[in-house]
Amino acid sequence: MVKQMTVLGITGPTGAGKTTLLKEVEKLGGAVIDCDAVYHDLLERDGALQHSLEKTFGPLRDESGTIDRKKLGTIVFGDPEKLRQLNIIAQTATVRRTQELLEGYRCKGIALAAIDAIALLESPLAKLCDVTLAVVAPAEIRVKRIMDREGITEEYAWLRVKAQKSDEYFVKGCDRTLVNDCDQVEEFALQAKALVESILQEHIQ
Repeated sequence: MVKQMTVLGITGPTGAGKTTLLKEVEKLGGAVIDCDAVYHDLLERDGALQHSLEKTFGPLRDESGTIDRKKLGTIVFGDPEKLRQLNIIAQTATVRRTQELLEGYRCKGIALAAIDAIALLESPLAKLCDVTLAVVAPAEIRVKRIMDREGITEEYAWLRVKAQKSDEYFVKGCDRTLVNDCDQVEEFALQAKALVESILQEHIQ
């Protein structure tokens, strides 16, 4: 078992390319914790989280009985107070589960882990990271990526983008930055891999 695990904290706005970076971490043998995926999984199966959301925002379930994420998004995005309430509820549940996963990897002797969380800098998870890394991209590019990925309208995609913190917030708060203005995913993947390898080499030394 290794004595120490290097933990990378990866953050940045939606559509910037964090998932591509996480895949490169995984290819290097690292364990990845995608907090968006953790939260979405909790939305489907965590009764306490579902109850808390409906207590705050009203009925949210679709015909299948699960939380309708698009309905929830329509309610909170563009309303700073409701968005703040959602962030508190979501962060509490997500941080708890992410900490459990991270400790599990540590116990298994895994040498590298990456935490991907949009609220990393304002959450307790930031203190667990050896290096924090911001992934940012121009807003217009992010809107197109979100539309293609989720099949939503341009108007709704812009609401998502404008509701999030600025690139400057992430850049100033993190140790390192990756700007993803690449035309091809493969090009950005190579840049991401090189940066992670550089960070690991520095940490080992």
